[in-house]
Amino acid sequence: MTRLSYCTILAAMLLLTACGQAQSTESQAASTTSTEAEGPFIGLNGDTLDAVQKTESEWESTLSKEVFHVLREEGTEYAFTGKYWDNKEDGVYLCAGCGLPLFASETKFKSGTGWPSFWKPIAESNVHLVEDRKLGMTRVEVECARCGGHQGHVFEDGPKPTGLRYCINSVSLEFKPGAKFKAKP
Repeated sequence: MTRLSYCTILAAMLLLTACGQAQSTESQAASTTSTEAEGPFIGLNGDTLDAVQKTESEWESTLSKEVFHVLREEGTEYAFTGKYWDNKEDGVYLCAGCGLPLFASETKFKSGTGWPSFWKPIAESNVHLVEDRKLGMTRVEVECARCGGHQGHVFEDGPKPTGLRYCINSVSLEFKPGAKFKAKP
């Protein structure tokens, strides 16, 4: 076995161990993949949910190699290595691909997994939840609703009030310290 293969297998095992497997039945998976908004779109500076249309080569030329790998190739960063896993500042977390506000510091919590974890997004309409059957298990992937960038996964082992844990890659986010969010009229 080559060193690259061994590292790839080890990385996959670490990901599975840290993020865990979602405990979902087929009916629960179907209900979590809905993309219907549960409330108003939330944005900063007049944001909209108009889709960002770029080719993969355009994305590759505008994103760093690591950000491209996570957002466009559904990669993941190593646990406890991202810049936001232990961030305690107040502010808003934006998609690193298109700047859409996704999570607020008020919903961030320490999950012990090594990735930033949130118990809810800023607005349900700002994220798409997609069934993910890679790696031999069923999980729910979190994507940016505007650019489709892979953010991470959501699991049903989070704190109250939602019981959800949005396990997100730091590299897929940009943090705006002190930023506030408000409902769009």
